[in-house]
Amino acid sequence: MKIALVLDDSIDRPDGVQQYVLTLGAFLGRQGHEVHYLCSTAERSDVVVHSLARNIGVTFNGNGLRVPLPTSRRAIRELLDAERYDVIHVQTPHSPLFAARVVDEARKLVGDGVRIVGTFHILPDSTVSEIGTHALGRVLRRNLARFDAFCAVSEPAADFARRAFGISPSVVPCPVDVSGFAAAAAEHEPDPAEDGRLVVAFLGRLVERKGVLELVRALDALPAEVQDQVEVRIGGKGPLLGEIEAAVEASGLPRVSLLGFVAEEDKAAFYADADVAVFPATGGESFGIVLVEAMASHAGRGAGVVLAGANPGYLSVIGDDARVSVDARDTGAFAAALERLLSDADLRAELHAEQSARVQRFDVERVGAQVLELYGA
Repeated sequence: MKIALVLDDSIDRPDGVQQYVLTLGAFLGRQGHEVHYLCSTAERSDVVVHSLARNIGVTFNGNGLRVPLPTSRRAIRELLDAERYDVIHVQTPHSPLFAARVVDEARKLVGDGVRIVGTFHILPDSTVSEIGTHALGRVLRRNLARFDAFCAVSEPAADFARRAFGISPSVVPCPVDVSGFAAAAAEHEPDPAEDGRLVVAFLGRLVERKGVLELVRALDALPAEVQDQVEVRIGGKGPLLGEIEAAVEASGLPRVSLLGFVAEEDKAAFYADADVAVFPATGGESFGIVLVEAMASHAGRGAGVVLAGANPGYLSVIGDDARVSVDARDTGAFAAALERLLSDADLRAELHAEQSARVQRFDVERVGAQVLELYGA
């Protein structure tokens, strides 16, 4: 098949939707399909990209996003007429000014000769985000009727899609190259903490909803003897860097490294070195790609456990085991969860085994097969 993966943002950005389409596209390519990416302004040349829009930056659902300016319908028609895709796969919620126009023009051009599907990606982190998505659903009502099928990345996201967009998606999780992360972690030369200390690691954008300030507070609430046995590594960049630096300094935590941006090819090694990888997002998560990546890396190394924020999207990945999820805003409970994991090697080993088995359900080979079913293949 000839498949167009459509997203309103640039394919160049290292965010979750981009990870989704690139991982899925690589799988589809391995299956012998031809994959194109239809997006806004982009520079990468390792995949087939059609840049059809310019963007402006906005903040929505706790994220910094780039949304498209109005896109030429003529340019879209010319591309679709030249390429004649069998499947158009739109990442949604989507813009009326770009992705919706792709759907409209494709249906006009070839009617039922193209299968149009959508993946719903978000959960709101605020009332404003929820109201905004409901309003967008009303604007897109006619456009949504032109789709053949929808999926959502988790059951909580599917529930929200039903409420906000009036659609009935199946649940197909985000695909992650689980075996690739495991293999990269297994090949990595370990970088352990000094003197047998345990490594607590965080990786993510340094923004409010990712919970890194809550992590610093929880670490500060640990007993001094536990703090002395821990080295903390924080990867990522973002607008909260100054606040995080100040919080670390005020806490007096003995060993905290702020490592900045961690490249995609270095993620597996970063996760693999963590005895406890902590992702304390407080909300606005429809899935937890970072959790899957960390569990996969731990599976490759044979050690390590993931502790996640107890938000609905992350719980859809980590499960309902209270030993590995916590309300990060409850500093006392967060500190207690950390202390329990740091102090009990047998518990870490038990949870590691459970997570190493659980993570296989998110491997791209398994999820990719589910997406092909959505395509009608």
